[in-house]
Amino acid sequence: MALPLSLLAQNENNDKITFTGSIQSDVLFPQEDTDIGAQKYDEWALTNSYADLHMMSKNVDVGARVEFMRFPLPGYENDFKGWGLANIYAKMHTEKLEITLGNFYEQFGSGFILRTYEERSLGIDNSLLGARVMAKPLKGVTLKALSGYQRRYWSYNDALVSGGDVELNIDQWSKAMQDNGTFVTLGASMVNKHERTEDIFVDASHKLNLPENVNAFDVRARVQKGNVSVLAEYAQKSQDPSFDNGYTYGKGHVAMLSASYSKRGMSLLLQAKRSENMAFRSRRSMNGTSSFLNHLPAFTLDHTYALAALYPYATQPGGEWAYQAELGYNFKRKTVLGGKYGTNVKVNFSHVHGIDNAGNPTPGSDGIGSAFWKWGDEMYYQDINVQIDKRLTKDFKINLMYMNQFYNKTVVEGEGGMIHSNIFVADGKYKFNNKLTLRGELQYLTTGEDQGDWAFALLELSVLPHFMFTVSDMYNCGETDLHYYQGLVTYNVGSHRIQAGYGRTRAGYNCSGGVCRFVPASKGFTISYNYNF
Repeated sequence: MALPLSLLAQNENNDKITFTGSIQSDVLFPQEDTDIGAQKYDEWALTNSYADLHMMSKNVDVGARVEFMRFPLPGYENDFKGWGLANIYAKMHTEKLEITLGNFYEQFGSGFILRTYEERSLGIDNSLLGARVMAKPLKGVTLKALSGYQRRYWSYNDALVSGGDVELNIDQWSKAMQDNGTFVTLGASMVNKHERTEDIFVDASHKLNLPENVNAFDVRARVQKGNVSVLAEYAQKSQDPSFDNGYTYGKGHVAMLSASYSKRGMSLLLQAKRSENMAFRSRRSMNGTSSFLNHLPAFTLDHTYALAALYPYATQPGGEWAYQAELGYNFKRKTVLGGKYGTNVKVNFSHVHGIDNAGNPTPGSDGIGSAFWKWGDEMYYQDINVQIDKRLTKDFKINLMYMNQFYNKTVVEGEGGMIHSNIFVADGKYKFNNKLTLRGELQYLTTGEDQGDWAFALLELSVLPHFMFTVSDMYNCGETDLHYYQGLVTYNVGSHRIQAGYGRTRAGYNCSGGVCRFVPASKGFTISYNYNF
């Protein structure tokens, strides 16, 4: 049984001090498998392990994280290797003021010009090391200011990143707006990257004159009235020659409009985004997922089913038009379509298209310009999917999904052409009693491109309160005739979770929010341990 770690400070105010933290360790005992391309490793075990500890009191918080990645899991770059103290901070906070020294994470608005975060599944931890201040001097006013150096694996990039943000909650100044359910938020942000110049040559005798200061600005407005919410946001970046844009001198832009409507039994989401030349890094010569200061949401659905996630889309920072629409509707109980228990239907549409590429893309030029509304010749991604969630009896429910997908593998991965697929999913769950539940999945992907058709099956038995048993197989019945099988046993007790398994993992991309990491094929025994206190 896990016990909370807390104590009372010995002072006249008797302020309570609380300790919280977590331990996470994922281990692979690798085996070579030439059939799927799983390589042989010199190490007998590979692991990514983390230990966090935080102490919180009324006015002061401190914390640290230790990481051990001396032999990292497959798919994590060589720079990821290492171990030691990866994150440490101290925070002083009152009702109107918060000051942080050390490592911290921050996001301005939607993240178009600044988003630092940790995503362990992608190998991302791009925190800033420095100082951050947040103040609430007046009702409805929030101010932020920060400065620091961005973490890149076990070092920090040389560029100094500084910025500020102001957010105004207008409705807090008006009782009339609050009474009639109207909420208005306005925001503005600025980020400066100061990076020393580098010797980058256009040819043997011409060196680029690189700006030491790159500035980015963001403005946004959100209005909510009753069931309707609208967000508009625009960001711009000054000249920033980098590896991403071929060391050209065009400015960057991104504009977004998002509207949603929701009421009991129904929801609607409409979104559009146009971006151009908005890769913003703390080191101009880097590529890959590291060193990004900002984040551009993909506007595509993050799928959780294995075959629906087989071809995930990664945001193209060079430029794109992205659209998303989603409608959810719940047919009421005891109606023709609702039946005895009701029926939930969700329809999602995503479309991403290239912008019109005009201009000169050679290093030292103004780069590729584009008329705002004009599309380019290529479609990058499209996904139309329908999900039906239905309880058939008191103990049995089913979720059905159909997806029609276009995936431009050349744009996202570098080669492969356009892949058009149809995906079918049936997910059923039967509850035998309060302790025993069985869930099963059947999936099928059909396509005439890439490796052809895929099939997937899964059975998951939950035995409360402690155990879960899972077996699955992903089978390529189109070209390779290979099986990617997995067997897992999970045990939960208190705040502890232990999972042990054996199987194969297919080479492919792991994505979250439009950011992707390539995961090579692997095979072997796995152990995962998580503990939170």
